[in-house]
Amino acid sequence: MAVLLGVDTGGTYTDAVLLDEDETRVLAKAKALTSRPDLSIGVGAAIDAVLAQGGVAPSEVAMVSLSTTLATNALVEGQGGRVALIAIGFDEADLGRDGLPEALGGDPVIRIAGGHDHAGGEAAALDLDALDEALRALPEGLTGLAVAARFATRNPSHEARARDRARRLTGLPVTCSHELSSGLGGPRRALTALLNARLVGLIDRLVAACEGHLRAIGVAAPLMVVRGDGALVAAAVAREKPIETILSGPAASVAGAAWLAREPLALVSDIGGTTTDICLLRDGRPTIDPEGARVGPWRTMVEAVAMRTWGLGGDSEVHVLPGLAGELTLGPRRVVPVSLLARDHPELVHRSLDAALAADRPPEDAGRFVLPVWQGGLPLGLDAREMAVASRLTAGPLPLQQAVLARPEGAALRRLVGRGLAMVAAVTPTDAAHVLGLQADFDEKAATKALTLLARQRTGSGDRLAPDAATMARAVLDQVTDQTVLALLETAFAEDGRAWGKPPEVLARHALARAGLDGHQGIVRMQLALGVPVVALGASARTHYPAVGRRLGTLVSIPEHAEVANAVGAVVGRVAMRVEGSVTSPAPGSFVAHLPDGPRQFTEANAALAALGQALDAEATARARAAGAEDVELLRRTDMSEAEVEGQRMFVEARLRVTAQGRARLVQG
Repeated sequence: MAVLLGVDTGGTYTDAVLLDEDETRVLAKAKALTSRPDLSIGVGAAIDAVLAQGGVAPSEVAMVSLSTTLATNALVEGQGGRVALIAIGFDEADLGRDGLPEALGGDPVIRIAGGHDHAGGEAAALDLDALDEALRALPEGLTGLAVAARFATRNPSHEARARDRARRLTGLPVTCSHELSSGLGGPRRALTALLNARLVGLIDRLVAACEGHLRAIGVAAPLMVVRGDGALVAAAVAREKPIETILSGPAASVAGAAWLAREPLALVSDIGGTTTDICLLRDGRPTIDPEGARVGPWRTMVEAVAMRTWGLGGDSEVHVLPGLAGELTLGPRRVVPVSLLARDHPELVHRSLDAALAADRPPEDAGRFVLPVWQGGLPLGLDAREMAVASRLTAGPLPLQQAVLARPEGAALRRLVGRGLAMVAAVTPTDAAHVLGLQADFDEKAATKALTLLARQRTGSGDRLAPDAATMARAVLDQVTDQTVLALLETAFAEDGRAWGKPPEVLARHALARAGLDGHQGIVRMQLALGVPVVALGASARTHYPAVGRRLGTLVSIPEHAEVANAVGAVVGRVAMRVEGSVTSPAPGSFVAHLPDGPRQFTEANAALAALGQALDAEATARARAAGAEDVELLRRTDMSEAEVEGQRMFVEARLRVTAQGRARLVQG
């Protein structure tokens, strides 16, 4: 019997499912904790468990597909490797747009002469000598490079030459912007390439962990990876373009929701450990975001499902807002639940919590811990304060007040966390669920102690936040409900289609919206409810979403297998590779086809379009087969731009898009 194996690696859990070859039913499912820094432990445990549960031999696996929220989580939390951007032909103003300064976060920029004009002609010669000098001066500890050149989608030659030179001199992975998007927005293409370079190491480690375990147990099927638009690609493609896996997990969850719930029109809401991802299903299918995937603060040029992502999950950090009321907020950073850390390091955690509870005035950071997340010796490229903090963590986790001994080291710790080298453990909704008996996976006693410490914190008026751990836990879970309701309501306003006159985020938080949810009955009667059902997914959906449905006055559907919907979605997708190109007319009687290997001039528009179509057909087909598709089908779309001059239609530009798609190749026996 041939079976399909789906794996989803999230910030907290790694899920695995087995489906029959015809994709009609779930045969088995399993979960394991995502393991850091060695992802192979969690991946291997989930795969082994699901094969054992299904009674399936490794030789019976015909396809393996992987989805992940790791790239999404890294961008939401501001994490990823340290990289450098090679900017060719851009000025300072260009590099100040589209969030590039914030995305760089102090990482080096190499600006050199070069680039092309809108017609693909060379605007300035590429200064390779300046590039060589700057590459030799780069600091240690970089994990990748990004290259973006002006009008590279009209002529990629300068990016390609800079990429080859940079790879030869540094040995680092290099990402070119034209390989990720055919769009003309240079700064946003640069941003997309930069974020891709940040994620290369992360996705490479995940793919290597999965492939290594599959080989070790005798699975012969090649590994596929889910892209952000829900399509499947070979693992080798995902390794080169990890940015395309942002929203991979959410895209898989939407595909899984459509397969599991069979709802034609619904809001799909997937709560994980780090994020809540929401998407509208129309006719049982998600829409594609025409402006490119947005994750956290970044608007990329990556094609993905129209998903809204919030830093809200079961492992979101609990913050007490300054002020008299002692209000709470959650996220966007993911932390390790205290109850989970206590399961693995019980003596350390309980000793620290007991000491804090016995003190008249516990330290401000009581109940918070720091964990190292690296392998081998100390990481490269650390400054003196980062090195001091990292050195204390070499023996394992520590209470925060022992890891950080001076205020300036707090900023050093934040930088270590941002680079994915350390994690903080603190109170989360997961801990609150343990206190209230809604979850029993980890150490309930440690969760109760940590929530007791949190309850003893003082508001601005001098009162305790809560009288006991249970009351504090209910307040934390109520905050999960409030923030989830806001996220769903904001998505609903955005997707409704009415011109409201205000942004969705303003409408969702408006006093009238809150009064409507409260069902205000005064001189004015108000009621507000969602007009579509919510399909809730995720391991903690049954804990949180019944209250969300009551608040929004709508039906919440939590389908069977909702806790592994991402892994289900990973195996029901199809391989699809899309390529785009354009034909422009720089002068009367001159038509330029911007082919994958550079521009080519023609005297007739039809000849230019035919050449472009032939080249894109071949490119899309080759990419789809390399990505693991069989029985490839081609779909074409042409968009023509014309202008009327003196009563005659004049050609301006044509854009051609070719999609090659097919089912992933299966391996039998």
